[in-house]
Amino acid sequence: MPARDPHVLVVDDEPQIRRFLRSSLPGQGFAVRDVATAGDAIAAIAREAPDVVLLDLGLPDRDGLDVLREIRGAGSLLPVVVLSVRDDVDGKVRALELGADDYVTKPFDMGELVARLKTALRHGLQQSGEAPVFRSGALAVDLVHRRVQVDNAEVRLSPKEYELLRFLVRHAGKVVTHGQLLREVWGPAHVDDVQYLRGYMRQLRQKIEAEPAAPQLLKTEAGVGYRLLVV
Repeated sequence: MPARDPHVLVVDDEPQIRRFLRSSLPGQGFAVRDVATAGDAIAAIAREAPDVVLLDLGLPDRDGLDVLREIRGAGSLLPVVVLSVRDDVDGKVRALELGADDYVTKPFDMGELVARLKTALRHGLQQSGEAPVFRSGALAVDLVHRRVQVDNAEVRLSPKEYELLRFLVRHAGKVVTHGQLLREVWGPAHVDDVQYLRGYMRQLRQKIEAEPAAPQLLKTEAGVGYRLLVV
C-alpha cells in the first residue's frame, strides 16, 4: 500500500491564503485541512493529528503564539511552521523560542514554503530518536562516539565546539536562536553573550566548512540565530 501524503493543517484567517494553499499544496505531495481560528486549530490538532501545522499569528480569537504555547505545553513535538506578515526579528525569535520549527514571512515564495515544510517534517521524525550518525554533505557526526569527520578525515573539536555542533545536529534544518544555543551550551547566565557565540561559530566554521567565509552548512539567520542545513 502506498504511503499517504503528509497532512498539513493550515491555520490562517485570510480566505484567499487558505484557498491558495488548499489548491497548491496537494500538487506538492501534501494533504491539506484548513481552519481560520485558534480554537478550531486546537480542536483539529487533537482530532486529526496532522503531521505539520502551518500557523498564522494574527488570528481573530487568539494570537497564534497561544496555539504554539498550547502545543508545546502539552509536550507535543508536532512540527510547526509559522507563516506570518510580522517580519520583526523579535517576533521571529519569540516564536522560535516558544518552539516553532521555522518562520516564513508573507508574501511568500511557494517553493521556499514547501521546502520549509519538508524540512520541518524531517525534523519531527528525527526527534523521535537521535540517529547514531548524522550526515550532511561532507560532514559526519557520530553522536555515540562523539566523533566528527569532514570528507572522512577526523576533525578535532573542543568540548564546547562539539556541544554547539551537537545541539545544531539535534535540530538540523531548524532555525535555532542565539538564546537557545547559549542557554543549552553555556547555561542561563550567558543567554545575552551573543558575541561570544559568534566567536565559537567562526571557529566551528573554520573546522567543518570548505569555505568558512561562504558557509554551506552553518547558515546565519540574521539577528535570530543559526541553521544547520541538511544537504
